[in-house]
Amino acid sequence: MTGLDLASRAVGGSVVAASDESFGFKEQLIKPAEPAFVPGTFDLRGEVVDGWETRRHAAAPDWAIIRLGVPGRLRTVDVDTRFFTGNHPTGCTLYAATLAADDDPCGPTVNWRLLSPLTALKADAHNPFAVDDPRRYTHLKLVIASDGGVARLRAYGDPIPDPTLWAGVTVEVSGAEQGGRVEHCSDTFYSDARAIIAADRPQNMGSGWEARRRRDIGPDTHDAVTISFLTSTDLDRVEIDTSYFVFNASREVCVCGTRDRPDERRPWWALPFDEIVLPRTRLLPDARQVFVVNAPAITAIRVQAYPDGGIARVRALGRPTGAGMAQLRAQWDAAL
Repeated sequence: MTGLDLASRAVGGSVVAASDESFGFKEQLIKPAEPAFVPGTFDLRGEVVDGWETRRHAAAPDWAIIRLGVPGRLRTVDVDTRFFTGNHPTGCTLYAATLAADDDPCGPTVNWRLLSPLTALKADAHNPFAVDDPRRYTHLKLVIASDGGVARLRAYGDPIPDPTLWAGVTVEVSGAEQGGRVEHCSDTFYSDARAIIAADRPQNMGSGWEARRRRDIGPDTHDAVTISFLTSTDLDRVEIDTSYFVFNASREVCVCGTRDRPDERRPWWALPFDEIVLPRTRLLPDARQVFVVNAPAITAIRVQAYPDGGIARVRALGRPTGAGMAQLRAQWDAAL
């Protein structure tokens, strides 16, 4: 799956309503953690499940409504039934809607648009549904064809921010919630590099990016991560956070920028990153470090970590250029 999970609790998603949750709480649908199951563990509701599960013999199809933490265009919705074997739903239908903050998602006037017709679900498996719809949505509705349990619902897609919220303010354009993306990484031996643009604070060393130990160390040896922005931005701050990396933090970092965009001939990794956003700088271990920069009209950065090691978070902050704001407005209008 690619793209940000727009429904995840980690980005502010919420399961606002469900028809029934007799055996498994609806809120578990959007937990960031992978589902787990310990056979033979019981409480007063029955066997403990890590997901949303309804009672048997439902009189009508059960449903759950999820408010996306980040509104945007949906690409793939994964209805994950892992660990639900003899108790998974037979099928499901997916709907989406665009609502204002004070609209009632359970109201009779909600315009639920069909994303995927009734489709059979596999037990104990990922069930991905491709979405071919360019519109921006704020809510999802999962309707299961029979009673049963779903472990997780992941709504992968692209954030589409309201351009009025970006006008005249500094934005963390590298952040996943603002459309930042990790496009390329030299090494992901210990952890996924996409962790460095997460919105939350790191919780431990495992919630950052760590490369393997290099044995070919020279003066210019480095690992690197490329982070693209939703639109061109005048950068004025860069934060490099090495929290929890005490004995294995990157020693130095250099941040390079580009004003180009990829095309069919040149992917992100082939673009020239010839603008020095932050010159090669010594890093402290286990520390948040903010640097003042002046880099206009940047579309992506390449963070070069010398020679290897770990970085918990990278945050690039600035204001969209005039052309960048025009691009945001055009994207917004196209998604209505």
